[in-house]
Amino acid sequence: METIYFDNNATTLMDDRVFKILVSSLQLGLKNPASQHQLGRQSRKQLEITRKLVEGLLGGQRQGSAEDRVVFTSGGTESNNLALQGICGAFPQRGRLIISGIEHPSVTVVAEMLKKDGWDLQIVDTLPNGQINLGHLGSLLNDKTRLVSVMLANNETGVIQPIADIVAQCKNHGALIHSDAVQAVGKMAVDFQQLGVDALSLSAHKIHGPVGVGALLIKNGCPITPVLYGGFQQNGLRPGTEACPLPVALSKTLELYLDHQDANIARLLELQLRLENGVLGLFPTAVIIGHESQRLPQTVCVSFPGVDRQALMMALDVAGVCCSTGSACASGSSEASPVLIAMGLPEDVVEGAIRFSLSIFNTPVEVDAVIDILSEVLPLLAE
Repeated sequence: METIYFDNNATTLMDDRVFKILVSSLQLGLKNPASQHQLGRQSRKQLEITRKLVEGLLGGQRQGSAEDRVVFTSGGTESNNLALQGICGAFPQRGRLIISGIEHPSVTVVAEMLKKDGWDLQIVDTLPNGQINLGHLGSLLNDKTRLVSVMLANNETGVIQPIADIVAQCKNHGALIHSDAVQAVGKMAVDFQQLGVDALSLSAHKIHGPVGVGALLIKNGCPITPVLYGGFQQNGLRPGTEACPLPVALSKTLELYLDHQDANIARLLELQLRLENGVLGLFPTAVIIGHESQRLPQTVCVSFPGVDRQALMMALDVAGVCCSTGSACASGSSEASPVLIAMGLPEDVVEGAIRFSLSIFNTPVEVDAVIDILSEVLPLLAE
């Protein structure tokens, strides 16, 4: 039995081309970029070339006095921590911090920690369509609001947030805005300047790059302090010896998937539509969560009311299908998805929801196989 991997929002298969670049970079033996000798200077040059490339691929300002910054991190969680703790820590007085109720744990847990440290944490409501309530956001914003953090696209539902409207409201109140774009990059157009946010998080392993490397883009002039302390690397914002091969692999990942983004999106949309139509054709009572909103082209969060999500996921696992019941960072929990609860969905919809997330390496044959497997296991679980 061949395994069908439909859990690409958790992590993805590394692209062979990225793997070759990573191995080549490791074999090149790049040295410590902080060293002053010739090999150190060569490593520093390669790292800065890579930084400029990443900045350019994501639409950052690359020239002049308004140049944006790219801080390489270990991934999305560290990027989100640096954004929230670093930006909030740059203010001499604590103020209001606003997040949505559908954020990744690497945002929600940090926000709760900041609340304990004296920050006025407010949670903006989420509509049943998966987008935040802009009216409620407007009511929460005030002159003491320092930072708003709203993800670009949700990791469980794939719903894309109206960032332009969010940014406009935040700027009217002088608030900074951070967006977790870990699930969005490579699956939709992401241009840092056009989005207008002050900080943006991303991670390589969500788009067929290696685990262990990500980045935080920071708008020029955005106040931020380090979370880790030590050396002067990356302007002191992320001290520690820089692992050059990982940022090089990140830049190659972005180059590959952004250069072919339109074709990839079209392919993913076909697979998404095939899966959703197949499921609804067999099970008309199934609910495609977030279908009313603009979504990522490869995320299918579907609920089978009356069916236990954990039992369904285990049955699919036994049949060779890898999927999930929510965020991979919380998959060890048997509790219902906080994201779906925040959307105000009925209890039976929340309890019956699972997530399929596709990649360009998946095929129509695999989609059809999953539909066939669902047709076999769901009637048994619904009894």
